[in-house]
Amino acid sequence: VQLQASGGGLVHPGGSLRLFCAASGRTSSANVMGWFRQAPGKELEFVSALRWNDGRTAYTESVKGRFTISGDNAKSTVYLQMDSLKPEDTAVYFCAAKRGYYVDGDDAARYDYWGQGTQVTVSS
Repeated sequence: VQLQASGGGLVHPGGSLRLFCAASGRTSSANVMGWFRQAPGKELEFVSALRWNDGRTAYTESVKGRFTISGDNAKSTVYLQMDSLKPEDTAVYFCAAKRGYYVDGDDAARYDYWGQGTQVTVSS
């Protein structure tokens, strides 16, 4: 499975961005799609995930109510709508996928496929 992330950019605090992750190849192996982020000098952090078969989603506490994950199964594409962005959301965002079905887990090691990162900068 190959993953292509896009949609990052520079936005003011309080603004919005929408990230895209397009999957190709053996997409039937990608049962859960997720987003992680890594800020400078910090560890990789789980952000959100979506399970394709039932639409169940998961979010890290700091983005609940501000970020929304969704997907288009026909296009094998996952979206991360980010609203009310804060400077602390600044990071490189990575799209990932796993063969497993557990959507609530935040362990990056459980993800099997990774895309390249897309930079999100929230600054005035």
